[in-house]
Amino acid sequence: MSWLHDTLVGFDLETTGTDPAESRIVTAALVEAEGGEVVRERDWLADPGVAIPDEAAAIHGIVTDRAVAEGRPAAEVAEEVAAALCEYWRAGVPVVVFNASFDLSLLSAELRRYGLPSLEQRLGGRAPGPVLDPLAVDRAVDRYRKGSRTLQSACAVYGVELADAHRAGSDALAALHVALALGRKYPQEVGGLDPAELHTRQVGWYAAWATGLQEWLRKKDPHAVVNVDWPTRAAVS
Repeated sequence: MSWLHDTLVGFDLETTGTDPAESRIVTAALVEAEGGEVVRERDWLADPGVAIPDEAAAIHGIVTDRAVAEGRPAAEVAEEVAAALCEYWRAGVPVVVFNASFDLSLLSAELRRYGLPSLEQRLGGRAPGPVLDPLAVDRAVDRYRKGSRTLQSACAVYGVELADAHRAGSDALAALHVALALGRKYPQEVGGLDPAELHTRQVGWYAAWATGLQEWLRKKDPHAVVNVDWPTRAAVS
């Protein structure tokens, strides 16, 4: 039976910035669904331990004072999020993460920052997965579509409602529905694959995209580097 009808979990982070090696978790959400219908949602608000830049707060709505007053210690949040994700992966449940190489790399950096077990250690040495990244899939199956590839854009293309953009729970659920829409629209390339096989294909799809982007960037900057690792960036430290 296709994964389209099975349990899926949407995951999203809202953060202090755009560098997964240095940015911190502000909010996190896990949305569990069966056949697209939500059965459980978990949310976290963290005190990231650093000031939240105004430009980040303008996007997700969480200012430093609120995070300090209402948020839980960042190490506790990172631990609970990692433990929950690995529980799903050990059960073989696909985790949907839009732009997985950012969110999962940032979470991995947070775990290192606080001396907590890595995702790989929690999984007995194997890499996190299965992961389903609607961004990586969309780039592969509709390679020549013009325009942006943001979550908002993907929702518009695939007819998914995004009621409250840049709120972790809303984004996680929207990403999950985009994944389902991709699976239905592309049954041979996406929907009909076993989650483990789809995960493996995304590794290659992402590497091909990153390599192509690097070649294009090097026309102007010969030293440009685009990380090819997915779903986590090995170079993040």
